[in-house]
Amino acid sequence: MTEFSEIQKRVASYNSEADIDFLRRVYDYALSLRAKGGALPDACCISHPVAVAAILAQMKLDTVSVAAGLLHDAVAETPATVEEMSSLFGPDLASLVESVGRISSLSFKLDRDRQAEVVRKMILSMATDLRVIFIRLADRLHQMRTLCSCTEERQTALARETLDIYAPIASRLGIYWIKKELEDRSLAVLHPSEFADIERRLQNIRDERDAFIAKVKADIGERLAKSGIPADVKGRYKHIHSIFTKMNRQALPFEEIYDIIAFRVIVDTAPRCYEVLGLVHGLWKPVENKFKDYISRPKSNMYQSLHTTVIGPGGRRMEVQIRTHDMDAVAESGVAAHWSYKEGRRPDSKTLAAIAWIQNIVDQQQSVTDAAEFLENVRVELFPDEIYVFTPEGNVLALPKGATPVDFAFAVHTQVGQSCTGAKVNGRMVPLKTRLATGDSVEILTAKNQHPKKDWLAFVKTSKAKSRIRAWVKAEEREISLTLGRELCDKLLKRHKLSVNSLARSDKWEEVLAQFGVKTTEDLLAEVGYGRVTPLQILNRFLPKEEEAERKAEALPAEAPEKIPRKTGSGITVRGADGILLRFARCCNPVPGDAITGYITRGHGITVHRATCPNAGRNDFERIIEVAWEGEPETSYPVRLKVISRDRVGLLADISATITRCKANILSANTLSDEARGIAEGTFTVTVSGKKELETVLREIRRVPGVESVQRMGG
Repeated sequence: MTEFSEIQKRVASYNSEADIDFLRRVYDYALSLRAKGGALPDACCISHPVAVAAILAQMKLDTVSVAAGLLHDAVAETPATVEEMSSLFGPDLASLVESVGRISSLSFKLDRDRQAEVVRKMILSMATDLRVIFIRLADRLHQMRTLCSCTEERQTALARETLDIYAPIASRLGIYWIKKELEDRSLAVLHPSEFADIERRLQNIRDERDAFIAKVKADIGERLAKSGIPADVKGRYKHIHSIFTKMNRQALPFEEIYDIIAFRVIVDTAPRCYEVLGLVHGLWKPVENKFKDYISRPKSNMYQSLHTTVIGPGGRRMEVQIRTHDMDAVAESGVAAHWSYKEGRRPDSKTLAAIAWIQNIVDQQQSVTDAAEFLENVRVELFPDEIYVFTPEGNVLALPKGATPVDFAFAVHTQVGQSCTGAKVNGRMVPLKTRLATGDSVEILTAKNQHPKKDWLAFVKTSKAKSRIRAWVKAEEREISLTLGRELCDKLLKRHKLSVNSLARSDKWEEVLAQFGVKTTEDLLAEVGYGRVTPLQILNRFLPKEEEAERKAEALPAEAPEKIPRKTGSGITVRGADGILLRFARCCNPVPGDAITGYITRGHGITVHRATCPNAGRNDFERIIEVAWEGEPETSYPVRLKVISRDRVGLLADISATITRCKANILSANTLSDEARGIAEGTFTVTVSGKKELETVLREIRRVPGVESVQRMGG
């Protein structure tokens, strides 16, 4: 069991100016709180908070952080209050304890919305004070070390959330020693037999591997000594979770995992790292494409090192990492290594850059209302398999693997992403969905009138790009819906000598808004444009006695359409809008498979035309909108056909039978005969499920004896 003396010893080892008396007073206060809560005034009753404080001291954090570890659960489990802590120990400690207490433990039994809210609280707290997450990580680490006191169900839940949330956060912050322990302890709970098997196999080969480590260390040490380079050489085993993951990802047995052992060479300066690299490659043959330079291109969490894989003694592959002492400290403690333990100091510029991803999530969550989208943004930020690309000025940007020029554009600046029209990679024009690779130089082309496209969402990778594109799409969707809603309402209300403005001035308007669950007039009009509310429903709130009459009036279309049976669901998506009122143009009768375009029609929503239709509003570009077929056909679509043939007895019957045999339904048929020429001209309206079925009908009609031509009418 950890005691206060251990905390004192650890803090004094890295901060000779630490206020140990302050820590002692906080410890005595924490002990007295347990006594007030009915527990005996014994160190045993605060073993968990003391252990958490000791872990924070191991991370070399400031005195207030260590003290907060002693009190992190006091508000929830004792009579203590934040106000009391503030008066006794100052507002900084009280605020830190309060922030930690606000974050509830994640439970994957909860629904997605609740889970998203808990993660959101954690991210917001991290953005306010990163020490909050250090304390949460220390708390979770000690929980995982003492799982034996929990039920089996609780152990599984803690292990799962640790692997899903806490270990990735530790990794993202570069605190690898905590990440590795959290992963191994979680694996032991979730896959106990596999964990035990790998642990046993490692133990069986330990003597042999220890001898191998000793030989490699001696060989490297001898070569460095001859070159006059002082260095520390270490050999270590990969942690069990890493081995387990590699075995599963690459479907390899344990015997074929050749890089179980890694070596680390620690020197004084960065130039010497490269000198050592040359010496190591002189000792053993390097493996092609297995060299990574994280010194010239540090990871986003400030990690720096040279990594190379070589064929070592006995033909065994082994990884060698080469770094300076400062780099090694960061490699173990990550952001925490740069977090000043001196009270009153703030993080330096490198630390702020390393935690910029946290602020990125905070900025995005303000415009994200969907829980799934928010959690996806968090996952993207927590698992950044990164590439490094260059701006035209030579600056380096880190992006997730698979990122595109659009991701790059939004990473440079939101405005650059929103006005992006094209991209050059290494001086050559490329499609915007091109995947970037490390070392690429990227230049973005922009235009003032360019806007984000909805189809960009299909290939962008970064959460920033996704959230900004979605925000634009939603704004555009609302604008379209608002315009349509106002036009639809004005059309109906004019028949009663009313207007939206006149209704909005009535005393009853606020009540009507509340009945529809909206706050403003624009919100209600947008709902009409979406098709979720009809103008008649609004009017009925003011003219209830005329409800039936107005329903009939509104049901009459401006243009009497053909009475064609259609199932519900258009199978159409509109760029930048969902739920918009749609209708199909009778002039060209589009069917699935046709190239189509949308035209915003006053008072009638969006009319879908074939792209070749002359009535598609080509001269009114502001009213043209992108539409597309989506999913499987949900209905039958009418098409008019013109058939010219040599007149003969039974011709109409043969054509009708052919259409029916193709499983198309005939809605109408009209024929005219020119006896002088012996020619018959027929017009047929048939329903088909799509272009493929239409092509079958056309092909089969052409095969009817006497038919000279058949063509689709309109567009």
